[in-house]
Amino acid sequence: MTFNFAEMWAHMPLLGKGIALCLFLMAVSFIGVTVERIIAFARSAQESRAFAMNAGKLLETWQIADIVPLAEKYPSSALAKLFGPIIRRYNHALEELDGGGLSPVQLARSEAERRKEALGEELRRGMNVVATVGSLAPFVGLLGTVVGIIGAFQGIGAAGSAGIAPIMRGISEALIETAFGLLVAIPSVIAFNYLNARISGIETALGRSAGELLDELENHTVPSAAEQRHAA
Repeated sequence: MTFNFAEMWAHMPLLGKGIALCLFLMAVSFIGVTVERIIAFARSAQESRAFAMNAGKLLETWQIADIVPLAEKYPSSALAKLFGPIIRRYNHALEELDGGGLSPVQLARSEAERRKEALGEELRRGMNVVATVGSLAPFVGLLGTVVGIIGAFQGIGAAGSAGIAPIMRGISEALIETAFGLLVAIPSVIAFNYLNARISGIETALGRSAGELLDELENHTVPSAAEQRHAA
């Protein structure tokens, strides 16, 4: 079975061509978002590994002030975007010694929650496009098929022909729209599920890393507070 797409395109009504163009743009949009997200995740993972290695050495020697400028060297790292603001808020609270009744660690914990929410939104940038294409593409293709069938029957009525061959040809050409819609929707749904799983994994790793960092901050802060109470 062969398809002459040029001939089918020529026989499509104007509205059908518009629907096919819409499906093509939907395909381009979801492919663009998917590729951009995959590249962004890969770059973030690479920079996060490098940042974690260097930041771990600074934490071992408790040179946390140096982690903030270190995080700025890895702009694509989700881990650096999380650690930098947390430690900056912690250091600021230690310097000001005025947290409104909250300890530096509590302020750092609140900053961690805010940063995780912001990073979650950043990780999901463009995901609404992929989800929309996956859910709407089949219906757009079905609309194109309905329009094509209506046009086929109108053409048959205008020609005064009741033969089955023209009807079948018009219907087969119209069904191409539905097939096109499914060809766009199926990869889009697969891409959405894949990206969503990647994002969930990244968020879990960030939450675990933030918890470990806060534990380290608390372990180094609590003895200082105890010493201050003992001195008082």
